Amino acid sequence: MAKAVDEISGLPGIGRKTALRLALHLLKQPNSRAMGLGNALISLVNDIKYCKECHNFSDFEICEICSNDKRSDELICIVEDVRDVIAIENTGKYTGKYLILGGKISPMEGVGPNQLNIPSIEKKLKDGQVKEFIFALSATMEGDTTAYYIYKKFKNAGVNFSSIARGISVGDELEYADEISLGRSITNRLPYNEASS
Repeated sequence: MAKAVDEISGLPGIGRKTALRLALHLLKQPNSRAMGLGNALISLVNDIKYCKECHNFSDFEICEICSNDKRSDELICIVEDVRDVIAIENTGKYTGKYLILGGKISPMEGVGPNQLNIPSIEKKLKDGQVKEFIFALSATMEGDTTAYYIYKKFKNAGVNFSSIARGISVGDELEYADEISLGRSITNRLPYNEASS
């Protein structure tokens, strides 16, 4: 029991009390439930690969997004991790492909450009199909630093760089918005037309 609690509490966001509660819950379940969970975790570790093109999780060497002929090779969205891909895919609005950096430049956490998948950007440029890179990185100092580093490194490569719009979320009250978001909303304002309302 102690070993199971130790392993479970090593997961992010799970303390020892929650780990103990989960372990006790598993003991009350039929053996097939715990065995199914164990086998799923073993399969996760042994069978999931990283896509050679974008570094997304995949069952194959090339993920479903990168192997999809309907997705544009000319548009590459640069994100920090897989969760960002999932969030963008859930919008149903993006038809290009991705490149997952595996994090962001953060000297405080000891993460520099060499720890990220930045060489994959160079590879995509050499392939000659990319026309635009879209930065979809965190709206933080580290996210902005990462975007700036990549832009400076590849700005003369003959492709366009853009960033996702930032500003006030739909349904937010202006008085509760932080100054940076509100300022960006004003600076990056869009033309108003009938489609806007």
